[in-house]
Amino acid sequence: MGDALDVCVLGRVGYDLYAVEPGRSLAEVEHFSRHLGGSSANIAVGLSRLGRRVAILSSVGDDALADYLIGFLDKERVDARRVTRVAGYGTSLCLTEVSPPDRFPQVFYRYKPADSQVQVGEAELALVRSARMFVTNGTSLCASPSRESATRAMEAARAAGVRTVLDVDYRPSSWASAEEAGRAARAVLPWLDVVIGNEDEVALLTGERDPRAQVKAVLDGRAGLLVRKLGAAGVEAFSREASASSPPIVVPVGSTIGAGDGFASGFLSALLDGRPLEDCLRYGNAAAAIVVSRVSCSDAMPYPREVEAMLARG
Repeated sequence: MGDALDVCVLGRVGYDLYAVEPGRSLAEVEHFSRHLGGSSANIAVGLSRLGRRVAILSSVGDDALADYLIGFLDKERVDARRVTRVAGYGTSLCLTEVSPPDRFPQVFYRYKPADSQVQVGEAELALVRSARMFVTNGTSLCASPSRESATRAMEAARAAGVRTVLDVDYRPSSWASAEEAGRAARAVLPWLDVVIGNEDEVALLTGERDPRAQVKAVLDGRAGLLVRKLGAAGVEAFSREASASSPPIVVPVGSTIGAGDGFASGFLSALLDGRPLEDCLRYGNAAAAIVVSRVSCSDAMPYPREVEAMLARG
C-alpha cells in the first residue's frame, strides 16, 4: 500500500458456511453458501469498505481454502501480504444455521487452527507501528505463538503512539474455560486504549458483574475507553472524561451473526475521524443494523452511503 495505513488488524481469518435453507436445523440443512469469516477478518473488510486503508496479520492453512480467503481480502482492498500459509494446520471453519429472528446456532471446527500460528517479526511490527490504529481480538490470545505475537504487537503499537483496540470476542470453542480467557484478556489491559465487549465478555474480562465495577476495572487497568454492547438495549461507552449511550436501530433480522463485527467496524471508523463518542456509537449501531438485515458477515459489511442512509432513517 502506497498511502498511509489507517488500521492494522491481527487475528482470525476463517471460512464460513451459512445455511441457504432458512428455518432448517443444521442437522437438516443440505446447502450452504461460502464466505470469508473470522472476527478480525470481518472487521478488516468492514473498515476497508468504510474507506480505511487496512492491513491484516494472520495465518491460514496451506490449502485450497486459503486461495479463496486471500483472494477475497485482496478484492476488498485489505492488504493480506502478511497472511501466511501454515502447513499442518487447518483454516478455521464455521457452519451457521439461519433461523430468523433469533436462532443462529453455530458449529466451529478449530482443531490445530492455523490462526493460532501467527508470527510477528520485525516486518510485521513495522506495519503495526505505521498504522493509526491496531486492532485484535480475544481469540488471538488463546494459544501460542499467536498469544505472544498479539501481545508483542500491542506493546509495540502502544509504544509508537498507535491507538490499540481489543474486541474481547469470547469463543468457548477456543478456550479450556471462560476463566482462562478472562485472565488472558486482563493480562493485556495495560497496552490497550479501547476495549469492546458485550455484557458477558466484559464480566469475563473484569471478574465483575456490576457495570460500575466493570467500568472502573477497565479504566483502572489503563485502558482509555470501554464499550459495552447491551444487545436489545443498545450500547454504551465510558472514558475517564465522558460517557455516552445509543439505542439500537431496529431492522428486520436476516442474521445476527456478525453484528458485533459490523458495530466495531463502524464505531472504529468514526473514532478515527475524531467524531464525538455518541456519534461513534450511532455510526457503529447503523453499521451493525445493516449487517443484521443480511446473511453473512464479511459480505454483509456496509459502505459509507449505506450507513449514512441508515442513520438518516434511524
